[in-house]
Amino acid sequence: MSDCLFCKIIVGEIPSEKLYEDQDVIAFEDISPKAPTHVLVIPKKHIPTLNDLVEDDYFVMGRIFHAAKQIARERGIDQSGYRTVFNVNEAAGQAIFHIHLHLLGGRGLTWPPG
Repeated sequence: MSDCLFCKIIVGEIPSEKLYEDQDVIAFEDISPKAPTHVLVIPKKHIPTLNDLVEDDYFVMGRIFHAAKQIARERGIDQSGYRTVFNVNEAAGQAIFHIHLHLLGGRGLTWPPG
């Protein structure tokens, strides 16, 4: 989508330091981190919310979690612990309507989160 911030990052219109990239997903640092590790993992296909997933998207969701696991290992938080979060719609805190997994770690995380 031409007006989607994440789509612009995917095509290189907006610069980002990619931490991970494969044919289906990319990952980069959140610009407003809530933990020492706060990475966003997004599909290259524009999908507004989890509610918009279709059966053909199930594979890419697995790729998102695979990337998160790999980044957690590279950051050294895979054993100490980390959190993965999808916010769905405005009331849950979704600000950019292109699904994205938040990978958070590097400090103790409390529950409930917000």
